[in-house]
Amino acid sequence: MHRVEREVPAFEFVDLFAGIGGLRLGLESIGGECVFSSEWDKYAAKTYAAWHGETPAGDINEVEPISIPDHDILAAGFPCQPFSLAGVSKKISLGRAHGFDDVKQGNLFFALAEIISVKQPAIILLENVKNLRSHDRGRTWRVISDTLDSLGYEVHSQILDAAGWVPQHRERIFIVGFRRDIFAGAFPDEVPFEFPTPSGERHELRHILDARVDRKYTLSDHLWAYLQMYAAKHKALGNGFGYGLPDLGGVSRTLSARYHKDGSEILINQGPNKNPRRLTPLEAGRLMGFPVDEDRYKIVVSDTQAYRQFGNAVVPKVAAAVARQIDVVLQQATLVGVDWRGGPTSALAAG
Repeated sequence: MHRVEREVPAFEFVDLFAGIGGLRLGLESIGGECVFSSEWDKYAAKTYAAWHGETPAGDINEVEPISIPDHDILAAGFPCQPFSLAGVSKKISLGRAHGFDDVKQGNLFFALAEIISVKQPAIILLENVKNLRSHDRGRTWRVISDTLDSLGYEVHSQILDAAGWVPQHRERIFIVGFRRDIFAGAFPDEVPFEFPTPSGERHELRHILDARVDRKYTLSDHLWAYLQMYAAKHKALGNGFGYGLPDLGGVSRTLSARYHKDGSEILINQGPNKNPRRLTPLEAGRLMGFPVDEDRYKIVVSDTQAYRQFGNAVVPKVAAAVARQIDVVLQQATLVGVDWRGGPTSALAAG
């Protein structure tokens, strides 16, 4: 996946809770230009700077929303946190730039919501864990969806499995919001946005593996014995917990941020007379669909940090597929004369 080079960007976007830039790569691949980024983890920021040529701003709570450049799309892989106050009002008052007194202060979603309230991008693109809808007995999703609705966005959401684009089962929820006051000029009933469907192309784990790998990635006898004992114990109890030895002609389990600890969810079979091995960081990057074999995207952190970063990342190819579907809507809106560019003032042209 490569960036589309254009004299004028197709749109401008910000990359919040950016990690190592999975959403950014997806949006850039269809001609978007990033005008601001934020990531608090210093190791992820190091990778981001090396790969994207800019050091992201740190803690989003310390960024004044008004200081963020105007943008067309706000992209964020925001953390999922519980809302502690029971009985959150369905009607959340968001007519001001500060506050959100209805819910627990300090929740990072509300830092994001405040930025949306102030900057009013035409589109929001959010990514989160699969169970966001059921998290905290459904309260988290109700607060998020009600908040975005109150901010004036028509919200679309769907769980997508990255196995349609890379050899890894990785189910994540994608949330796309369109500002009603802008897009009603083109679509008075509902924005005709559709989430992408995989092409049907077969993805095999073997294609991301190296033929020769350093012995340090092979499990020790002690660790391998422990993982087998742990799996047998839980199998006897009727549980499915245990290590994963995927078929190299198929797809793997989900790569997690804890992969550096024992690699148990994705182990590579090395034959009957040798213990299995972990993925190398390069293989983990390929499994996520990052272009780690290109000079520009060299791994610049320790193995431990690299595993954490890839395990927390957004698959760029999935982000690109969603972005292309957003672009379909933007092109349709443009054809009927709706100006969706330019942040808070966009609605003036649309109205």
